[in-house]
Amino acid sequence: MPSADFLLQTLERFPRLPLAQYPTPLEHLPRLSVQLKREVFIKRDDSLGPALGGNKTRKLEYLLAEARGRGARKVVTFGGLQSNHARLTAAAARKLGLEPHLFYFERRPESHTGNLLLNQLMDAGMHFFPWASGGDGALTLETTNRLVHLLAWLRLGRHYFIPVGGYSWRGCLGYVRAAVEIETQARAMGIENAHLVLAAGTGGTLTGLLAGLTLMDSSLRPLAIDIGKLWKGFPTSLAHLATEICARLGARHSFKASDIPLIENTYVGSKYGVPSESGENAIKFVARAEGILLDPVYTGKAFAGMLDLIEKGGLGTNGPIIFLHTGGLPALFAF
Repeated sequence: MPSADFLLQTLERFPRLPLAQYPTPLEHLPRLSVQLKREVFIKRDDSLGPALGGNKTRKLEYLLAEARGRGARKVVTFGGLQSNHARLTAAAARKLGLEPHLFYFERRPESHTGNLLLNQLMDAGMHFFPWASGGDGALTLETTNRLVHLLAWLRLGRHYFIPVGGYSWRGCLGYVRAAVEIETQARAMGIENAHLVLAAGTGGTLTGLLAGLTLMDSSLRPLAIDIGKLWKGFPTSLAHLATEICARLGARHSFKASDIPLIENTYVGSKYGVPSESGENAIKFVARAEGILLDPVYTGKAFAGMLDLIEKGGLGTNGPIIFLHTGGLPALFAF
C-alpha cells in the first residue's frame, strides 16, 4: 500500500490551483463527547473559502486548473436551488477571472435567498428550467451529467463543464488529498479505528475519501449518509468512480457496489433540499453544545443520522467518531 507521502507525490502529477488554506482543523468536541459518551471530533471543511466556503473547494482546485489549461472562458455546472457546489463554483470562477453559469432544474424563485443571493451578488449566470426534472432517482448520475452537458452546449456554446457536485475522477482527487490530510491529523492526535461520517449528495467526497483511505490502508472507516435519494444505481456509480480514481493514481483496486459505505434513504426526510425535523433538531443540538453551525440540506441531516446510529449501536459502542463538516452555512438563511 502506498504511504501518505507517496500518495501526495502521485497527486502532484495533476494540475491544481490552490483556492484555500490547508489543513483545515480537526477539532475535538468535548461537550458533545460527554453527552454522547463517545469521543467525537469534527473536520472543519466548512472553514474553506471562498465565499463562505465548503468542501467543493477541494474539487474545484483540480477542475478549474483543467479549465484554465484548456483556455476556457465560461464554466458551467448545475445543482439544487441551495447548492453549495454551484455557489462555490461561481466564487472560484470569479476569483480566477472566469464567467460562471449555473443551471437549475426548478422554477425561478420569486426572491433569491441563501446561496442564490450570493450567486446574484457575484453576477453568476443563473438559468432556470422548470420544464425539466433531475435528481429524483429516475436517472443515474452519469446520464444526468451527459444530458445537462448537452443542454449547456446548446444554450451557451463553448465552455468548461463541471458535473454536478464536481463528480468526476479529477474533482475527487481533492478528497484523495483530504484523506491524506485527515489521516495525518488523526495519527498526530492518536485517533485510530474511527468512523468518518459525512453527508452524501452526489457522493464524490465519499468516493475520494474511500479511494485515498483504502490506498493508504488507513484504520479510518468512512460512512456516508445519503441526504437526497437523488440517483438511480447510486452505489454502483460510486464503485465505478472509486475504481477509476485508483486507476488514475496508478493503483489496481476494484470496488463493487457492496463496498460503498453508504446509508441510503433512511435520513433523507421528505426529499432533497427540504429540511427534516431530525436534521433541524441536530442543528440546534450542535449549535447549543459547541457553537458550531450545521446546515439544513446536508450536514444537519447527516449529523441527525449519526446521532440515530450512535443510539442504536450502528457505530459500535465506544470507538471515536470524526464528523466531516462540509459547509453549507448560507442555506440556513434560506429556510
